[in-house]
Amino acid sequence: MTFSLTVSDEVRALAPGFTHVAIEAHGLVNGPSTDASSALLDDAARRLAVRLDGRAPHEDPHMAAWREVYTAFGSKPSRTRNSAEALAKRALADGGLPRINLLVDLYNAISVAHLIPVGGEDIDRIRGGMRLVRAGGDEEFVTVVGGEEVVEHPDAGEVVWRDELGVTCRRWNWRQGPRTRLTEETVSGIFLLESLAPMPVAELEQAGTGLAELLEKFSPGARIDVHAADPVRG
Repeated sequence: MTFSLTVSDEVRALAPGFTHVAIEAHGLVNGPSTDASSALLDDAARRLAVRLDGRAPHEDPHMAAWREVYTAFGSKPSRTRNSAEALAKRALADGGLPRINLLVDLYNAISVAHLIPVGGEDIDRIRGGMRLVRAGGDEEFVTVVGGEEVVEHPDAGEVVWRDELGVTCRRWNWRQGPRTRLTEETVSGIFLLESLAPMPVAELEQAGTGLAELLEKFSPGARIDVHAADPVRG
């Protein structure tokens, strides 16, 4: 893998059951959502309903583990849900999952089907690689509120993804900043699939393989590298 991605010792100490799979992809073709990507989202919602069998998303053991970690770094998990739980709630609601663009639809489908937080970032918009750290509180997170660009600061101790310019995603995987998100002009991306115990590492890797296959299918000829971080659990 040519892209730099690191997890700090502070985060590993906070969540020793954390594992991630990273997929680096170049030569991607993005664009508006299609009938095919929409069908993937509908199928993912059906798979989720079968998986939960009438339970709420937060009752799933994997989602419960994420809630515990969010609480550990000072966030209220019922108010700032991890990305997988938030998507799952939308998938089960009447409105269903949003259609964003082709690449986002693909990783959202994997996230919902496997109940795993998944994110995608435009490599060309990232400076100096990405690091998962506990924030000091003075970092800048540029977002948009009411159509206007504003600068927020994470809470001290909050887990964030960041690059040299600032925070790219707050509260681990709760809210992504607009600077690095995948747009219809994106040609190179880094996709992160994240899990905690008790989810088996094999299930996370299966989800990563599934996403890599979708990227290859929808962007023929793309160069895709799947990289599993050093697992800290079996």
